[in-house]
Amino acid sequence: MLELLAILVEDAIFSSVPAVGFAMVFNVPSRMLPLCAIGGAFAHCLRTLCIHWGVPLEWATLVASTSVGLVGVYWSRRYLIPRPVFTVASIIPMIPGSFAFKTMVGIIGLYSGGFSEALLATVIENGLRTLFILMALSFGLAIPSVVIYRGRPIV
Repeated sequence: MLELLAILVEDAIFSSVPAVGFAMVFNVPSRMLPLCAIGGAFAHCLRTLCIHWGVPLEWATLVASTSVGLVGVYWSRRYLIPRPVFTVASIIPMIPGSFAFKTMVGIIGLYSGGFSEALLATVIENGLRTLFILMALSFGLAIPSVVIYRGRPIV
């Protein structure tokens, strides 16, 4: 239990840094940066906790991004700031960079080194994981807005 808590604290610290960095790049007001850090830490820690409980990475990402979407709706109403200010910065630490990198390296290996079934299988697996994680992030951010604001007229 203590080991899991240490992992979550470390995860929270290291995942809040890219969330704040991304928010700073896109000129989020400085008074909102702590909330972006909290959102990034919350999302990544929740995903890590779900993975610890045996949930697959893609589903854990969907749970975490949906939770961040719900928190973002609450924060946007409370602070009168658009919801993407919090939510987009908060999901940045969950972008599947390593899977995308392995996919690209595998594609280059297929092109330069010749065809191999094992390499093709690795490329397909990493590419599909990247795709599914990105879909989970997208749908997770969209679901709370669709559910909460579905009764409002578009115009």
